Amino acid sequence: MTDQPDLTGCGPSAEGVVVELNQYRQKHDPLPVTFHRRELDAILRIYGRMVGEGEWKDYAIDHLKDKAVFSVFKRSGEMPLYRIEKDPKLAARQGAYSVINTHGKILKRGHELPQVLKVFDKVLKLID
Repeated sequence: MTDQPDLTGCGPSAEGVVVELNQYRQKHDPLPVTFHRRELDAILRIYGRMVGEGEWKDYAIDHLKDKAVFSVFKRSGEMPLYRIEKDPKLAARQGAYSVINTHGKILKRGHELPQVLKVFDKVLKLID
């Protein structure tokens, strides 16, 4: 028994290989998708307007591995009225940004966030 680590099964190339810690972490645990500052500014501008009108009361931001989600609530204990999602995997196809209602219907999708957020310029009402 020795103090050396057991490298059996790692192959002959595993000996003497130096891997940078940040590369190892990114490979095994990628960073979550986030909203950038300009994106949050645009979203919060709409949010502030709707709070002022008394339509929205609360919000939540989720940064997941595959997408970022800004959820808007009428009351904090309920399902979100709308979700503004950023999904980079869809950027080359339909567009990375989308607005989704309570029932999961995509109201608008596109490549540019300001264009997608124009869906809130119209009068949207929740139908029960």
